[in-house]
Amino acid sequence: MNMQAMMKQAQKLQKDMLNIKNEIDNTIFEGESNLVHVKVNGKKEVLEVNIDMNELEKDDKDILQDMIVVALNDAFKKVDKTTEDKMSKFGNIPGLF
Repeated sequence: MNMQAMMKQAQKLQKDMLNIKNEIDNTIFEGESNLVHVKVNGKKEVLEVNIDMNELEKDDKDILQDMIVVALNDAFKKVDKTTEDKMSKFGNIPGLF
């Protein structure tokens, strides 16, 4: 394979990888726990937190804080899983994303 063909292939690979990364960054992932529902984007930025106040007692602050952490971690795991699944076709390139 000549050098020009390899460069074209590398540029296409880079473009494909950036397109997938942009797709993931713009996808909304949802995480849940008992009282809390959160939405984050693929950049792991929190977009929304919803709390079911009907089930919440006034003294449940500590439980609620724990539920928020669980819901956020659930959403972040989904971001990581989607990123891993979609980027795995490019092989294991350390430090890529």
